[in-house]
Amino acid sequence: MNLKSAQFKLQARKAIGDADLRIKVKKATGTSLAKRKQVVEELADWEELRQKGHELRKIVVDNLDSYLSQFIESARRNGGIVHEADDHKSAKHIIYDIIRRVSADTVVKSKSMITEELHLNSMLEENGIRVIETDLGEYIVQLAGETPSHITAPALHKSKEDIARLFQEKLNMPYFDDPAKLTAAARERLRDEFLHARVGISGVNFASADTGTLTIVENEANARLCTILPEVHIAVMSVEKIIPSFDDLPLFLKLLTRSATGQRITSYVSLVNGPRSHHNPDGPRQLHIVILDGGRKRLAKHPEWKEALYCIRCGACMNICPIYQSIGGHAYGSVYPGPIGAVITPTLFNMKDSQDLPFASSLCGACTDICPVKIDLHHHLLFERREIVNRGYKSFIEKIGMAVWRWTMLSSGRLEFTGRIGWLLRKVLGKNMPAPGWTPHRQFPVIALRSFRSLMKNDTKYGT
Repeated sequence: MNLKSAQFKLQARKAIGDADLRIKVKKATGTSLAKRKQVVEELADWEELRQKGHELRKIVVDNLDSYLSQFIESARRNGGIVHEADDHKSAKHIIYDIIRRVSADTVVKSKSMITEELHLNSMLEENGIRVIETDLGEYIVQLAGETPSHITAPALHKSKEDIARLFQEKLNMPYFDDPAKLTAAARERLRDEFLHARVGISGVNFASADTGTLTIVENEANARLCTILPEVHIAVMSVEKIIPSFDDLPLFLKLLTRSATGQRITSYVSLVNGPRSHHNPDGPRQLHIVILDGGRKRLAKHPEWKEALYCIRCGACMNICPIYQSIGGHAYGSVYPGPIGAVITPTLFNMKDSQDLPFASSLCGACTDICPVKIDLHHHLLFERREIVNRGYKSFIEKIGMAVWRWTMLSSGRLEFTGRIGWLLRKVLGKNMPAPGWTPHRQFPVIALRSFRSLMKNDTKYGT
């Protein structure tokens, strides 16, 4: 996994200085939150639905191997060809081998965070296979040579004017910034790709263990075209996408669509049960299901980290997060930005390289409050901070600073002495004392001329 999270501080500093980016991100997330609020308030039992979702996700993660075996058996019974991949390298090899066997030189893709995690596009292109992203947001960032900045709205960081200029440059089109015209232009460009591609690749939102059904939710019909028109459909999913029963699907659709896009239901919900047959002449000739572990089974056994696998990838925690609103998604340097990304990235990939992400939070708890499956996100961030410190990943200067602070706070005498030193520094340097790493962006707390301790000691009214 190629992470850029090690440069988070630098990337965040650059992003927060981009006023135009902040306006775009806050506008987009604000719109999404307003729509979500409206549709959630329609449901009197929303909190009960969240709790039920939480409980079902817990059941799956606690019994992951059992549900995974059940799903694989059901999917194979339906005619699907199931491949299990322990890691990213083996998953990419499996997908490339399937494409190579049918001699395809072009694939069409619907939006998939797992394929983003795999960096699948770059691998396929390096091997001479043309990859066409068909989700409008993914298509935009592909044209721009960028990665998605949000898990449900990949081009959230771009305005319609940005997209118009991009289409003008990359597609040799006249400039127009009407969203309907831009969408129509992209659709026109993609139509022939659907008709001629031999392989379609999709992600999976939910996989029902009892029936082997794959569920894909979307608003553009591109995923449906990717899964039924090409001869071969490759569905890529991670192990935790499983839900216990097909009967549980309506619950998760309510939670996902309201939280992700502020809709009661998305425009398209595709249920994929297998390849074409004499009973069902529609769909692909072959259905391949690639199931990635990638460290998730390890997480499922960890008492603190396993709850991160409950996530249904709605992106609501990003929309509500004041940090994400200020810096956008690219600054995180990971496929998964925002609060859930700050939890998943260190635990699933590389904690040392992404050690700054759990600290990119105010711990306000808004992410926990909005999560549709009640993941206790801000406490997981707090736990990861402790883990990072325990592993000795923080800088030497920070370690020294915290050691001095601890030494000072463990003694009332040392605390009083430090207060006097601070008071003297204030007399010399004035109210706005410098503090490396803190100022000039924040004002150093003003040190009182008389401490609370001295006031209590000398005031006869409160003295002992």
